[in-house]
Amino acid sequence: MLSLSFSDKRWSPIATIFQWCRDWTEGVDLEGCGENEVDHIAKDIGLSTWQLRRLAKLGPEAADLLPRRMLALDLDSNEVSRVEPRAYQDLQRVCSMCDCHRRCERDFARDPAIPAWKDYCPNAGTLMALNKLPWAARSEW
Repeated sequence: MLSLSFSDKRWSPIATIFQWCRDWTEGVDLEGCGENEVDHIAKDIGLSTWQLRRLAKLGPEAADLLPRRMLALDLDSNEVSRVEPRAYQDLQRVCSMCDCHRRCERDFARDPAIPAWKDYCPNAGTLMALNKLPWAARSEW
């Protein structure tokens, strides 16, 4: 079970998120956590309790389409996550909770450049805004 030490002077929300993700991928789920623990985790990562529970049920692969979409746009997901960590976290959350995964996968199978994804992707606005920035990983800048 995930243990949070609020008395540890080196505790940070980011460290808690990473530890929770490591524990989660090793088979620990929120069902083993008490309500207070779930509330603390959700608050630390800026989610509501129901969002955190839904994300936990979806599993760690729920946002796997995001790096593919970013690659199709020539956005380096590592750079975006480093430079804009909150925006990247939000992109992951929104992608994970999206109801259009099958449609997105079909579009990738056909042609990732087809602009139809902008009509159904809840991350389209953020991705298009990020796409206009001069990222270091792009050779064009």
